[in-house]
Amino acid sequence: MNLKIISWNVRGLNDKEKRLKICNFLRSWRADIVCFQETKLEWVNSGLVRSIWSCPFIDWLYLGSEGASGGILLMWDRRVVEKIEEAVGNFSISCRFKNVNDHFEWAFTGIYGPNLIRKRQFIWEELAGLISWWNLPWCLGGDFNVIRFPSKEIRGGKILSLHV
Repeated sequence: MNLKIISWNVRGLNDKEKRLKICNFLRSWRADIVCFQETKLEWVNSGLVRSIWSCPFIDWLYLGSEGASGGILLMWDRRVVEKIEEAVGNFSISCRFKNVNDHFEWAFTGIYGPNLIRKRQFIWEELAGLISWWNLPWCLGGDFNVIRFPSKEIRGGKILSLHV
């Protein structure tokens, strides 16, 4: 079974017009699982979820933002995957899924990593706990808020190489 998974840093879901545009994208992309990071929403309800993804068989889980920072929304089509178990951490949302078609069990984690360098170790500790807990094939999606190479820096929306 080939699942279609979308992981997207949406940089806020408060704007009704933005949610409508996202809904139109999701309709055309026909995803099975959608994970949004940086929702900037402290609370999520079924009305908001349905305004984003019009799938009538949707289920969802969220991690609220802290003020205007962070937030994760994980949604899935119940006709495709069944949630067996869930875990909501400080920087991640995880679900243990079973595929409806073939009963294959696996885990998905949506991540929005901390912006502060001193807190980044906590995301790795959170993930290490999850992998040891479920011991399943695992898919990660999200925004870790880290730069792979410290010699890269973002200026004016562009990543530039710094020669040190």
